[in-house]
Formats: sequence, C-alpha cells, structure tokens
Amino acid sequence: MAQGSRIATVELFELTIPFADGGAGLGLTPDRWDRFETVLLRLTDEAGRQGWGEAFSYACRGAVSAAVREMVAPLLLGQDAADPPAVTEMLQRKLHLFGRYGITLFALSGADIALWDLKARVAGVPLAALLGPRRREAVAAYASLVRYGDPALVERFAACAVAEGYRSVKLHEVTEATIAAGRSGAGPGTHLTVDVNCAWTVAEARARLPFLAAQGITWLEEPVFPPEDATGLAALRAAGPVAVAAGENACTRWQFAQMIAAGAVTFPQPSVTKLGGVTEFLAVLEAAERAGLTCMPHSPYFGPGYFATLQLLAVAPGEPLLEVLYVEPEGYPGLGTPLPRDGMVAIPTGPGIGFAPDPAVFERHVTARWSSAAG
Repeated sequence: MAQGSRIATVELFELTIPFADGGAGLGLTPDRWDRFETVLLRLTDEAGRQGWGEAFSYACRGAVSAAVREMVAPLLLGQDAADPPAVTEMLQRKLHLFGRYGITLFALSGADIALWDLKARVAGVPLAALLGPRRREAVAAYASLVRYGDPALVERFAACAVAEGYRSVKLHEVTEATIAAGRSGAGPGTHLTVDVNCAWTVAEARARLPFLAAQGITWLEEPVFPPEDATGLAALRAAGPVAVAAGENACTRWQFAQMIAAGAVTFPQPSVTKLGGVTEFLAVLEAAERAGLTCMPHSPYFGPGYFATLQLLAVAPGEPLLEVLYVEPEGYPGLGTPLPRDGMVAIPTGPGIGFAPDPAVFERHVTARWSSAAG
C-alpha cells in the first residue's frame, strides 16, 4: 500500500443548477423538472490527494445526501484508496441490507467514481489509462431531448439539435404524434431513438413496433413497466423490428448479466452514477462484449458522472454514443467541461476523470456542504 493512500476526509456538496429546455418540464419527475440536482463527493487521502465523484440525485437529492453521510462515508474513512474494487465490494457487502438498487447504490456509485478518480490522479494518468486499451480520443454524441408532449416543440428542438451538428437525437415522447414530429424535425437521415421511461405494458409496446419501425427508430428505450421485466423485454426484442435498449434502472453487474442472459436488450445502458460506479460499469462492458453487444450509456449529467462516462467510453468496445442532455444550464460544475462540437465530444486526457470544480459555479449553486474526517 502506497504511503498516505488511506482516505482521510469525505466531503459532500449538494448542487442545484437551474436549466432551460424550451418546454414545461413536466412528465419525467414528480414535479417540474427545470433544475439539475446532484450530490458530489470529494475524497482526500492522507497525502492530501483528491478524487471527485457524483451520485445520481434527480428529485432525491436529500435522500442521497443522507445515504452518503450516514451509511457510505463512515465506511469509507480509513480505507485503502489504492484499490477501488475492493472498497466498493466492501461497501456493497456492508450495505446490501438497505437495497441493491436505488438510493444506496446511487450513494455508493459516487464513492466508487471518486476512488477511481483519486487512483488515476495519484498515478498521474487519465482514468482511461487504468481501464484498458484506449480506443478513441473523441466520441459521437446524441442530443437527449426532454419530454415536450407538444408536436411543434418536439419538431423544433429536434431540428435545432441537427442544425448544431448532432447526427443522433433521442426523444422522450410517448405518443405517435410527438414521435412523428421528432422524425420530421430531425430529418430522414438522422439516427433517431425513443425513450418512453417505462410508460407501456409489453402488449402496448409491441403494438407500437410497426409505427416505430416506419419512423426509422433505431432503438426503443426502457419500453415497459416494470423495468426489471427481462422476460417481457426479451419477448419485445424477439418481436422486432426495433432494437431494445435498457439498463438505466438496473444496478450492479448482476442485474445486467441477467438481462443479457435473457436476451432482453440489444443495447445495455449502464449509468455510472446509479449502477455502482466505474467498477460495476467496467464489468458490464466486459459482459456486453462477450455477448457481442454494444453499451450505450445513460449519462444525462453535467458533473463528475459526465467526465467518468467519457473516460469509460474511451475504452468501450463497439461504436458507443454519449448521451448529452439537450438543455441550457446556468453553469457547469466542472471547469472546461467538454461539450459537443459538430456532434463529437473530446475525451479529457488530464489526470483522473478530468474534473476540476468551477469555484464560481459552486459559489452560486451549492446548497449544502458537509465533511467528515477520520478519527
């Protein structure tokens, strides 16, 4: 163990950053979704070296913050930061009674990302250098539109995204009229996908497959409720002719292994701030590659989760795409956040995940801070 590699301090930052999306912000969260809420972690080891992580916190920031403070942080303090997978396994074992999905895993994901960031910073290399052979310096991005529910708005913003250089657009619409409007706005040559956020039954989704195929939809994402219905997803996938994507609502390599074994997905969609961090994401990449599948990560983030996803995509097999939430935030938590240019995003090459906090954004948008040190 390297001298000074034990975790000495865990800090937590709650951020709320308003954004504009051109719509009413209704339909995806319990109330109006017009702000980016997140919980960031900063780990400092005995030598003063730091690593940043992000825990998924949309509409659940208070609960995730409490899970970090009361469950994850006490177990992290004093641990050997040089071995992220070992620490993550310990956290999963200690906390499994509190759930293998949801708030507990969101909090744990933030810790795992921070551990990997710290490890790569200590080594003086980008995280991708620790994860496998680097396959790309930049990744194609798709514009992930919010749900508008209004054909005119869907058509308008799909067209705007394509005009900005995106060659792929994702809709979050659930009606034929709005989906058709998205195709009209994106144009016939644009890669177009649809995420309905588990709005349909298997029968309802199957009935819509001919329409979706006629619209040239490349994949149908999270089509059914409940999202863990691997048998239903497999039946829908077998029905064709539209590929099935899912995984945003799955946690750990084990749930993804079950989905893949059931033939439930064409495109597994691990979410680094939800499924258990970098450690679990890597395992999903390996499982997908063995099955001949390409991961299409869930990543509508602005902070360390976005940076970590880019590092993972640097080594991901196949031809993955980066999800970019198509909104205008009042600020980005990280200095120099790499944004799409002509539909491509450059992958940072500095140490760690590449995230450095923007002091001005933190000053304006941090709503709560907390820290704990090893005794």
